[in-house]
Amino acid sequence: MSVHDCRLIELPRFDDPRGSLSFVEGGNHIPFDIARVYYIWGIPYGAERGAHGHRQLEQFLIPTSGQFDVIVDDGEEQKTFELRRPNEGLYISPMIWRDITGFSNGAVCLALASLPYDEADYYRDYQDFLRDARGGMLRR
Repeated sequence: MSVHDCRLIELPRFDDPRGSLSFVEGGNHIPFDIARVYYIWGIPYGAERGAHGHRQLEQFLIPTSGQFDVIVDDGEEQKTFELRRPNEGLYISPMIWRDITGFSNGAVCLALASLPYDEADYYRDYQDFLRDARGGMLRR
């Protein structure tokens, strides 16, 4: 997998005088079935999140409130995505290291995941990730 597999996906948006509504369907708007949903909120000013990669898990990150940046890294190349709209999210493929930075005040990051939580799927050490990513291990 490479950073070029990661991409912004615009979600349906319906506006009327009462407000706006967006939704996401696994296997339709995003390329995986949703097995887990979690969110990150209450992020202190200057804090960073992420700092890990996944062997098999796919993710879709949505800025449901506020904004933040996601830096994706495939071991050879990096790319930064600005998440600014709640009707647009970032698809992150497996074997991608991610750092989430630049949280605005009150930002909330909603994460949709393709697999249930499994610590064995995580890369917590960047050098371990680089070894496998550059060696082509676990790539599809």
